[in-house]
Amino acid sequence: MNNYEGIFPIALTTFDEHCEIDEHSQLALINYLIDCGVHGLAIFGNASEGYALSESEKARLMPLIIKEVRGRVPVFVSTGHTGTHVAVQISKAAEESGADGLMILPPYFLKPSAEDLFGYYKAISDAVSIPIMIQDAPLLTGVNISAAQMARMAKECANIKLTKVEAPPTVMKVTEVKQACGESLVIFGGLNGHFFLEELQRGARGTMPGSDLMPMFVNIWNLYEAGKLAEARAAFNRALPLIRFELQPGLGVSAMKHNLKAQGIIKHTTVRPPTRALDSIAVEELQQIVKDINAE
Repeated sequence: MNNYEGIFPIALTTFDEHCEIDEHSQLALINYLIDCGVHGLAIFGNASEGYALSESEKARLMPLIIKEVRGRVPVFVSTGHTGTHVAVQISKAAEESGADGLMILPPYFLKPSAEDLFGYYKAISDAVSIPIMIQDAPLLTGVNISAAQMARMAKECANIKLTKVEAPPTVMKVTEVKQACGESLVIFGGLNGHFFLEELQRGARGTMPGSDLMPMFVNIWNLYEAGKLAEARAAFNRALPLIRFELQPGLGVSAMKHNLKAQGIIKHTTVRPPTRALDSIAVEELQQIVKDINAE
């Protein structure tokens, strides 16, 4: 397996003013992310509003994006589903479309037992030949995946190679997973990287934030990898007000789209309900935070 690590943003899905997919902005965003020096991409995640996309829209976008990437960075596709059979089908289709890896939420509509959860990931692993990332996101799914469960999956499922830890407190969970799994799972952080440095220091090897802070996250990764921890911490601390703003439940995606539109990267800030849009006051608050950070 490739040693995937670094900054893997969740690519936002871009919509026009009518809530339809804006392909031009989508490809512009993909190229922007790569130009920022990211180490990989993920599509159809939570920050992609993947929950608001139809399977036919995903089937249309996935080959379009993978073709545009042209192998410059690995592309992970979110292929989890509430049913195991469908998750297997979607995962196989993603591999056939050229996905380099899969990021998979557990089934969450019917809460799975430990054995159900294992069977779900095992079935997907057996059906594909590309790396699988377990997405441990109990705030979203209500499903807790223990470090011991992850260790069993890593041992008994041939293609489970990574995990994305989004179970607060994430730094403690990273330590638990590292102790349970050792080198058998590559650990990434999520939740927009709000404990990025602490996670790295506890054994994580990357993070998967949204799409608008890539120069900052890539810079912090480079500083950390060069052993310049004080500089990495200073750069991270400057960005914390914006990371904090974007962690407001349901509003982060809208904030990211406003930032990307302000930079001329995407054309519209449209989000699909029930994703919430910033109101006019929040837009002003966001603009002030960005202005303050850029002034430093």
